[in-house]
Amino acid sequence: MWRARAAAVCVVCQSLANSSYGVKRKLPLQKVHLVSRSIHHPHYPSSKFPLRISVHRFSSLNHPPFWKTKLLSVKYGYPPHRNFWLARLASRLLKLRYLVLGSAVGGGYTAKKTYDQWKEMLPDLSDYKWIVPDFIWELDEHIDFEKLSKALPDAEDLAKLLPDFDKIGESFSSLKGFFSPGYNLVSEVIGASDLLLLLGSQGETAFRATDQGYENDKQYKKVSDKEKIDQLQEELLHTQLKYQRILERLEKENKELRKLVLQKDDKGIHQRKLKKSLIDMYSEVLDTLSDYDASYNTQDHLPRVVVVGDQSAGKTSVLEMIAQARIFPRGSGEMMTRSPVKVTLSEGPHHVAVFKDSSREFDLSKEEDLAALRHEIEIRMRKSVKEGCTVSAETISLNVKGPGLQRMVLVDLPGVISTVTSGMAPDTKDTIFSISKAYMQNPNAIILCIQDGSVDAERSIVTDLVSQMDPHGKRTIFVLTKVDLAEKNVASPNRIQQIIEGKLFPMKALGYFAVVTGKGNSSESIESIKDYEEEFFQNSKLLKTCMLKAHQVTTRNLSLAVSDCFWNMVRESVEQQADAFKATRFNLETEWKNNYPRLRELDRNELFEKAKNEILDEVISLSQVTPKHWEEILQKTLWERVSTHVIENIYLPAAQTTNSGTFNTTVDIKLKQWTDKQLPNKAVEVAWETLQEEFSLFMTERKGKEHDDIFDKLKQAVKEESIKRHKWNERAEDSLRVIQHNALEDRSISDKQQWDAAIHFMEETLQSRLKDTESVIEDMVGPDWKKRWFYWVGRTKEQNIRSETKNELEKMIKCNEDHAAYLANDEVTTVRKNLEAKGVTVDPCLIKDTWHQVYRRHFLKTALSHCNLCRRGFYYYQRHFVDSELECNDVVLFWRIQRMLAITANTLRQQLTNTEVRRLEKNVKEVLEDFAEDSDKKVKLLTGKRVQLAEDLKKVREIQEKLEVFIEALHQEK
Repeated sequence: MWRARAAAVCVVCQSLANSSYGVKRKLPLQKVHLVSRSIHHPHYPSSKFPLRISVHRFSSLNHPPFWKTKLLSVKYGYPPHRNFWLARLASRLLKLRYLVLGSAVGGGYTAKKTYDQWKEMLPDLSDYKWIVPDFIWELDEHIDFEKLSKALPDAEDLAKLLPDFDKIGESFSSLKGFFSPGYNLVSEVIGASDLLLLLGSQGETAFRATDQGYENDKQYKKVSDKEKIDQLQEELLHTQLKYQRILERLEKENKELRKLVLQKDDKGIHQRKLKKSLIDMYSEVLDTLSDYDASYNTQDHLPRVVVVGDQSAGKTSVLEMIAQARIFPRGSGEMMTRSPVKVTLSEGPHHVAVFKDSSREFDLSKEEDLAALRHEIEIRMRKSVKEGCTVSAETISLNVKGPGLQRMVLVDLPGVISTVTSGMAPDTKDTIFSISKAYMQNPNAIILCIQDGSVDAERSIVTDLVSQMDPHGKRTIFVLTKVDLAEKNVASPNRIQQIIEGKLFPMKALGYFAVVTGKGNSSESIESIKDYEEEFFQNSKLLKTCMLKAHQVTTRNLSLAVSDCFWNMVRESVEQQADAFKATRFNLETEWKNNYPRLRELDRNELFEKAKNEILDEVISLSQVTPKHWEEILQKTLWERVSTHVIENIYLPAAQTTNSGTFNTTVDIKLKQWTDKQLPNKAVEVAWETLQEEFSLFMTERKGKEHDDIFDKLKQAVKEESIKRHKWNERAEDSLRVIQHNALEDRSISDKQQWDAAIHFMEETLQSRLKDTESVIEDMVGPDWKKRWFYWVGRTKEQNIRSETKNELEKMIKCNEDHAAYLANDEVTTVRKNLEAKGVTVDPCLIKDTWHQVYRRHFLKTALSHCNLCRRGFYYYQRHFVDSELECNDVVLFWRIQRMLAITANTLRQQLTNTEVRRLEKNVKEVLEDFAEDSDKKVKLLTGKRVQLAEDLKKVREIQEKLEVFIEALHQEK
């Protein structure tokens, strides 16, 4: 049965192959149908059984008549069977594939040829691939998509992890309207990015062109190459601007979303604490370094963005655009930046500004706070500038936070000037240059060079300075400001192109940017300035004619470039700087161990606290002085101050009188005048000076081995300032006057002991005066014969004259021991003539001066002898010297003076211990508190190698620790 069917199929195939419009012919075995050859012919060779059939003319789609089908002859051994029409129909249809295949090959060749023609017609757009970020092209190099796809779970596993959307659908339904704008913006961005990708690829651009049809191809061919390039450039510019606007809108919405999230975090919704940002940590390192070296003498290599430029070039405006707030004082043609301002930009939920040393936050969204911030910056700048100077090197540190701000640290420096005008210090220009060079010499500092585009390039000063500091331009970013004025006023726009291409100025840079920071109106808002800048560059011929590239314009692109450059520099150099500070720390610790092995490392603040405690302890010990000690010191000091007045103005004039009544009257009058005018004031002065001396003694007294001379300068300053602030109680003088007046009016000596004490006091006083007088006379007349003989010294000519005059006057006193205190004119003439007779010429004034000392010595000797006689005169005193030739009124005078001194000393001691010592302690505490707040005072008063070494060691440790924490956080973020 099987063989019969196979033979039938083979016969059919042969009949179909041999038939050619009714012509009978033989077909070789190799041309027999594949099915027939593989099934039938191996078993039944065709050579044994030749087959001849006739093929009738008919259509392949018609059914052949059954009666015309020839059957095999029975004589060959085949059973008769029917020929299948379906097989013949399939063979006809199989011929169609050759027609289709040929048509496909020809059409493909034609399409390829058309594609190549269009490809040659289109310009090369590979230069515009920068529109798409680089990380998209390199995405497959950093991400293993195959490994990622294998790591993803199956759909069934994901389905198990999904939450119940029916339950949470109601919660998200309310947020659908809030997030729909963001979703739409994302869709627009994706569409724009697809368009830019198509523009950046030649093949895809050509493919888009071929889809426009044959008619558009002909029309496009007629357009010249220049017009095509202009059309593509304009299309690319509009697409990029549209893309930029979409990005800005998306970022603005993203800011609002981040702000809401951060605000929810602040309210405690998520109950999590935000970590300190990297830029804040880095800013703290720079602040610590600034405190460590306020004069910027330490050449640290930590990166920072240094903003330099000519005065009024627009530095402040560029910084304000980057900070998104008008935070700096502004002036027209006037120097406003008088000291470096370090601005730390970081991201935060609110747009605020905070000074490093203050807790007050300035809300930058409110005009009142902005005005207050500008005023505060201006005040701080004026305080930092010393008297007689115009600029200062002291850095003002300001932190600005806000949603969407680029993280970086910028230092705004005073503008470089070429001429010192009136009102400025003569060294202002050199000071600005030195400050700028100090910051730019840092090899890791990014120099943001600001150049005014509206002035001639030849007037630039800062470009020469920048080219000196960074000749290869490896860390310089050039910014051309006021491009709108430049395009309007400059006759040749090609100069702007040359500037941006780095061909006009003698300097190199990493990047060149052109910005517009407003119309020059200080009341413009940041939003209005951004709109004006965008509108200007959208319509600018500089962009349309390709003199400027789109990525080189707007302050936004500038801030992104500066931020990227800053962080790249930080990542490359921060670990190296941390190692440098680590080595510095080791050197300082080694030096301390070798020089101060037994002392603890105390910085200025710790040393000040230690000195403060010592000073307060010494002031407290002042109140422990005994009353006896106070009174003895006060009485002794007061008598030293008033003794001259008592002897010269009261006692000696009264002693020249002839009787006791006149003596007492003269004494009472002079004592009353003295008490009313001079004595109370003099007593208060003595008390105040005594308090100062005792206070100084306690402050400067060494405490043995524990004494540290490093505090001496501070203690001296505290003592002087406390004494300067202290004022004696004004009422004390009035009450003291009454007490002294009553004490001097009393003449009643109660007992013999007081009498003897008065005589002793009188003798000491007179002997002291006599000793002083003899010393004066000796200086006048020179050494006596004993000193001349033993010490081989001689007299001068004037001393010889005075010696002869003294001898002549002593003869006169011997003749009249009761001589008056003054010489008469005839007596002066007599003495002069007697000396002239001896060959000595003398002046009358010299005679009178010599007489004063000679008579004074004679009077004091007489008073001392009279004092010895009065030792036994207390009995006569009790009888008021009645029927007695002995009168001791001078002893009574000295007793009155002595009693007044004792009462005054007691009164002053009470005022000291009860009032003045406590007030002095209070003044000392106030002075110490003021010094504690004044860092300059600490640096000035606590000086020395040991203090500086401890201070440096502490600061370096702090900087190193903060750098290590920052580096760790930087690695975690990466």
